[in-house]
Order: sequence, then C-alpha cells, then structure tokens
Amino acid sequence: MLLSPNAMGPRLRGGLYLVTAAIALFLLLPIVFIVLLSFGSSQWLVFPPPGWTLKWYTQFFSNPEWMQAALASLKVAVLTTICAVALGMPTAFALVRGKFPGRELLYGLFTLPMIVPLVIIAVAVYALFLKLGYTGTLFAFVVSHVIVALPFTIISIINSLKLFDQSIEDAAVICGASRLQAVFKVTFPAIRPGLVAGGLFAFLVSWDEVVLSVMMASPTLQTLPVKMWTTLRQDLTPVIAVASTLLIGLSVLVMLAAAVLRRRNEVSA
Repeated sequence: MLLSPNAMGPRLRGGLYLVTAAIALFLLLPIVFIVLLSFGSSQWLVFPPPGWTLKWYTQFFSNPEWMQAALASLKVAVLTTICAVALGMPTAFALVRGKFPGRELLYGLFTLPMIVPLVIIAVAVYALFLKLGYTGTLFAFVVSHVIVALPFTIISIINSLKLFDQSIEDAAVICGASRLQAVFKVTFPAIRPGLVAGGLFAFLVSWDEVVLSVMMASPTLQTLPVKMWTTLRQDLTPVIAVASTLLIGLSVLVMLAAAVLRRRNEVSA
C-alpha cells in the first residue's frame, strides 16, 4: 500500500525528502562540474578551476569546425523531428484504430529499436548505407536517427489517441463534417500535446546521438557529438566542456518548452 507524503510521519517524510535530494544531487553533480569546467582558466580539464574565463567559449564560436558541427547537429535534429512526426502520426492512427491482423506484431516491430542495442542498429544501418553509397550524407544521418527516434514519437502519439474520446470526432461527422475534416479540426487539436511531446522526444534523441552518428560521419559532415568524440582522442581542453554545456543547455531549453506547453494545455483544458 502506497502512502501519500501527508499520511507519513514527519521523520519518515523528512527521510524521504533527504534521500530524494541526495539521489538528485548525485545525478546532477557531473552536469554541474562540466558547466563549471567550461568557464575554467586552465588549459586542461581541472577541477576546481584555478580561475574563471570566457576564452573557451570564444574559441568555440570562432572555430568554423565546431560551428559547422553544431549547425549539422541542429539540421539533422530538425529534419529528424519533422520526419518522425510525419511518419509517427499515421502509424499511431493505424495502430490505435486499425482492425487488421498482426497489429500487435507491427507495434512490436516499430518499438524494437528501443530494445535492440544501439551498436547493433548502427552496424546494420552502416552496412546498408555503405552498400548503397550513402554513408557520410545528410540523408544517411536523418534516416538512421529517425529509426531510433520514431518509437518515442509513436508511443507518445498513441497515448494521446487512447486518451481522446473518439465519439467527439464522430459527433463532428454527424454534424456534417467529413471524416478528414473531423480529424484535422477536432482530433489533431485534441492530441496536440502528444504530437508536440513526440516531436520533442525525437529532437532530443537526434540532438545528442553519438553511436549512429559516428558510423554515418564523414570528413565533411560531422555532428557535434561526433566532433566531441574525435576531439577527446586528441586533447582535453575545456572547449569540450563548452560543447557539452551547449548540448545540455539546448536539451534543458527543449524540456522547459515542453513543460510550458503542457502547462498551457492544462490551463486551457
């Protein structure tokens, strides 16, 4: 039997809060260290930093290789998000409302990338694109990222569809709207939180993906995580911490945007 915090004694409730805070601190400390190291004055990753400076950020933003990698990551993530939502939406509708045989098996196939080790997917995709001659291209990056991002989008949209009362859509059809009009004007606005959440999940999955990106990379096209990985093999300057901070920062901004959108939807509902 689960107890609410109000039903617990003050000591038990205080102990629960203390354990929760300790776990959160343990998980967040490495991230905090990385952010602090990006402002350190030492030429190497030394903690605590002997001083504070912004020169590593200046080096990062003035280096065309780093900027090209960051823009490549952003481009791949945006394209992956668009493709994942465009493919995930009809797939979710088919899996929720379809009555065809093998629907459960198809659902398992679409969610398989969440279970199979990523390195196996990376090797398989690399072998395919190597045979087709597409390795090192933007197309290969986007397709490989969509493979691992699509399950998150599908699950998010499916959950929204299952919570939506289809009788509302049927009522719109009875009132004279076509089925397609009812879907676009009634169903889509109702499941918009699921669509947005699915897109954000796809963006985050693509934004910091490194295993697939390493296999797809070429000398002329590298994402930011790949650039970080290759740089780590040569030196350990705080520029790496700057790139990590930017990855963390954008991820946090995306999650905050998702929280704001969810809050607005709750208020409007």
